[in-house]
Amino acid sequence: MKWMDAVFHNPSGVYLEQAPDSLLLRLRSSLGSPIKQVFLRCAPDGEQQMLEVEPAAPRPGWHCQWWEISLKLNSPVLSYRFFLVTERGCYWLTSVGLLRHLPTDHHDFQVLAEQDRCQWLEQSVFYQIFPDRFADGDPSNNVRSGEYLLDGQPVVARAWNDLPDVNQGGREFFGGDLQGIEQHLDYLGDRLGVNGIYLNPIGTAPSSHKYDVASYIEVDPHLGGESAFLDLKRAMEKRHMRLMLDIVPNHCGSQHPWFQAALADPQAETAEYFTFNPHPDDYECWLGVRTLPKLNYASQRLREVMYSGADSVMRHWLRPPYSIDGWRIDVANMLGRSGQQQLGHKIIRGMRKAVKEENPEAYFLGENFFDASSYLQGDELDATMNYRGFMMPMFHWLTGQDLEAAFGRIWGDVHPLSSEDLEIQWRTWRAAVPWAATRIQFNLLDSHDTPRLLHLTQNDRAKADVARLLLFTYPGVPCIYYGDEVGLEGGKDPDNRRPMNWEQSSWDQAELDRWCQLIRLRRSSSALGRGSFQMLCARHDTLAFLREDGEHRCLVVARRAHDQVDSLCVEPAGVPEHTEFREFFSGETRQVVLGHLEILPVLAQIWISP
Repeated sequence: MKWMDAVFHNPSGVYLEQAPDSLLLRLRSSLGSPIKQVFLRCAPDGEQQMLEVEPAAPRPGWHCQWWEISLKLNSPVLSYRFFLVTERGCYWLTSVGLLRHLPTDHHDFQVLAEQDRCQWLEQSVFYQIFPDRFADGDPSNNVRSGEYLLDGQPVVARAWNDLPDVNQGGREFFGGDLQGIEQHLDYLGDRLGVNGIYLNPIGTAPSSHKYDVASYIEVDPHLGGESAFLDLKRAMEKRHMRLMLDIVPNHCGSQHPWFQAALADPQAETAEYFTFNPHPDDYECWLGVRTLPKLNYASQRLREVMYSGADSVMRHWLRPPYSIDGWRIDVANMLGRSGQQQLGHKIIRGMRKAVKEENPEAYFLGENFFDASSYLQGDELDATMNYRGFMMPMFHWLTGQDLEAAFGRIWGDVHPLSSEDLEIQWRTWRAAVPWAATRIQFNLLDSHDTPRLLHLTQNDRAKADVARLLLFTYPGVPCIYYGDEVGLEGGKDPDNRRPMNWEQSSWDQAELDRWCQLIRLRRSSSALGRGSFQMLCARHDTLAFLREDGEHRCLVVARRAHDQVDSLCVEPAGVPEHTEFREFFSGETRQVVLGHLEILPVLAQIWISP
């Protein structure tokens, strides 16, 4: 073992103890390392300080050298890194690792004054539901074929077992509703074990996907209306389940009264909510889709209506009797941005202020398929749907092609990502945001916008098992896309929005049990919920990392193929000799011998030590 491999800090668990106005930070190194002194470098109010970090007493259950420093926390964000003086030169420890050269401040560790925000998310597992496709609880409210026109063509009612038609898109309806969700809460909560639901939009809208909003306040009557929503919310509260809704503040539908009034009269009060060039035929819309006119946040009145005003849309749903637990912001990367007008950060900061005033513990989540790190610095989004920071590189490593290739795009990469490169990408994206954001990033394997899990793994159940293992053990909040747990398949939209399969005789019960095992482990494990993250192996076809919180250790091993890695060096994690680990799925036990833990010849395994 190289001494440099054992130098470790993470702003969580045993490495950070936070009081209202102070911090205790800890650094870990190996015994006998050449480190002579350690300093903490920070820059309060812009001026550099170098504070000496003192050697600390040993801690039971660890084989390592500890270093500690206490300091005041008197600003919203503390950025810091460590400076190590050794017999062989000086090193910097930052969130990207140990560096011999002088780093920029960009990858400093960061602690937020609100480091422990949304603690309820630590033991949360979400389940995403596309309402029209989950369960038909009340056929009387179903859309009927030809009931109205959408994009100039009649809507179509489909049988539950039909497959979505690529030529119909949002015009086809399968009859799912909020009553259907309520009727299956026992399955979700008791059988599966999830304790949070994320719903795609439920506001009144002409399409089945509801992203073409016609009302931000009313629940679509074809989904059961407000009474069905309130019944669902009450039933979820009885089961101690949380609810997150999806809002579309970037654009509305062309049938929204705001837009209809603006079209009819350029002097209408709502005309300033949109951008006409000129009125009425040319207007800005989402990606050129004319049924989705883009909202113009240069309008102060729009800001008040949507989020800042006392009776705004976003505040409305956070208050009783609705009392939702979070908002997912659709296309958050595009919100408030148009040409010379770049208001995105300002608008999202304003939304955050309104959301947190109503409920400081509400989850404020944004959709962003790209680099969202500038929105995750503590004063805007709590988290994003973690496509780039977790899901997309993981599948590139696991399946040999990136998501762009899975979508059929000509620039897609069909060459496997190495284990080393996956580790670098994961680490780089974690390092770009405070740990407070990393620990509640919204991790997923698929969604209504991507091909499903089994499609991405080409129906390779062993690789799907590895992806599932990583979903529940990587830092963040795991979310399951409805039906994945029973083997629901589907390619690109709309195939990924197939109706839920309720024919239980066709379910793979062993696979479902595996999902349930991992859900319960994730909800009960403090190490997985709030523990630190240390990569121990990223070579050949094997990844291994440690999650620990000072009381429990979870050593996760994920392989995309069988290789020559048959043991792991756990000495860099400070794990003492003869520490016993039990493998979660098989129940087999192993002890650390000469700093190594022998692992099993299987692709997915979790080793737990009390």
